[in-house]
Amino acid sequence: MKMQMYNSDTSIHSASLCEPLAAYCSCCKQKSLFANETISTSPEDIRVIELFAGVGGFRIGLERASKLFKTIWSNQWEPSTKRQDASSIYCERFGYLGHSNVDINLVDVADIPDADLLVGGFPCQDYSVATTLKNSGGIEGKKGVLWWQIHRILSTHQAPPKYLMLENVDRLLGSPATQRGRDFAIILASLSDLGYMVEWRVINAAEYGMPQRRRRTYIFAYKKNTNIAQSFANAKDWLLRDGFMASAFKVKNSDCVPSSFIIKGSLSEVSTSFNRGKSLSPFKNSGVMIDRTVHTAATEPYYSGPFVTLGDLLLPDSDVPDEFYIHDEDVPKWQYAKGGKSEKRVNKTTGYEYNYSEGAMAFPDSTEKPSRTIITGEGGASPSRFKHVILTKSGKYRRLTPVELERLNMFPDNHTLGASNMRRAFLMGNALVTGIVERLGIEMLNRLFSE
Repeated sequence: MKMQMYNSDTSIHSASLCEPLAAYCSCCKQKSLFANETISTSPEDIRVIELFAGVGGFRIGLERASKLFKTIWSNQWEPSTKRQDASSIYCERFGYLGHSNVDINLVDVADIPDADLLVGGFPCQDYSVATTLKNSGGIEGKKGVLWWQIHRILSTHQAPPKYLMLENVDRLLGSPATQRGRDFAIILASLSDLGYMVEWRVINAAEYGMPQRRRRTYIFAYKKNTNIAQSFANAKDWLLRDGFMASAFKVKNSDCVPSSFIIKGSLSEVSTSFNRGKSLSPFKNSGVMIDRTVHTAATEPYYSGPFVTLGDLLLPDSDVPDEFYIHDEDVPKWQYAKGGKSEKRVNKTTGYEYNYSEGAMAFPDSTEKPSRTIITGEGGASPSRFKHVILTKSGKYRRLTPVELERLNMFPDNHTLGASNMRRAFLMGNALVTGIVERLGIEMLNRLFSE
């Protein structure tokens, strides 16, 4: 993989995204006029559907892997907000053809075009199955959960995609705390019932040379009649060497023996009974599932290439606006926020007094190694325990700029330009490291070409 940052060559048409996007931006109170118009493709192209698209992280990674990946339909909808910044930026960067800025729950599956690959970083919520809802019409999530919208598309589309590439938080494998691993078991069982074989890996981007310590669960699924699935021989070799994930993100050779078990019962029974009463999830950081039989093992990353550090991506001090520098009188506030604490606090509502403690955070952040994980609350000037702060060569403290946050996720410079600095930080806190997707895309091409 090319360990370099990419600069955007996309021109910005307006300081306000709403003006140029008035024809299709929901923040201008209009539905998409072009979502049902498809993008032309060639027979050799890999047609992609991008759900929960955000500002296009999957699309960027796949298109870097190859121009054969063509996103023909995308959906991005931010609930409970008038401004649809992510959708607006997506359209500004990639165009509006085939883009839907409508609640995915309201999208008619018949309006989604045929595709080869479905991708998405679906939100982490409650994945349990509701069996007592009146007139449910089948399997539904208790809260309109978005996983079940993926399931709805895969189960009712006239030609569901053969391949899936999904991303979620690393705790997915162990949630919920009251029934460890249940959520992931439901996802695996539902995909198996729809005819997919599934691989997963918890990947820390920094362990493969990328500039951010960001751990996420990546899932790659493929129909059981594909050559990828039919080349499966044994679980150990697949997890350590031969499988899709093991080829894209190599692991150390080991004598580990994968644990195996079957996810039994209907989805409702899985929701109710899977791993009940157990304190640990049965799912390790690597695994493969076929016909509801799970093989899973704890693997260690193997990487011998170059590494990118936070310091490699910083802008010259002269290019950093004054608003990102911390005034001298505010430095003690940041030191307190970052420092270790053991103190008595009082609940303002109940008056209850309690002991509060937390460990210290690095202050300033090291520029000689990959950054900590970006969170959605990264923006804004107020002191915070979790925001990044660096010490410049001039001896001044400052926060990271939106461009630097984009670089930590391996996005093009100024990809989110047009939104406020606060929102740009939020969008990067929600995004993925595009270099991970690029590698997965390259591996997918290798497999398809070998077929």
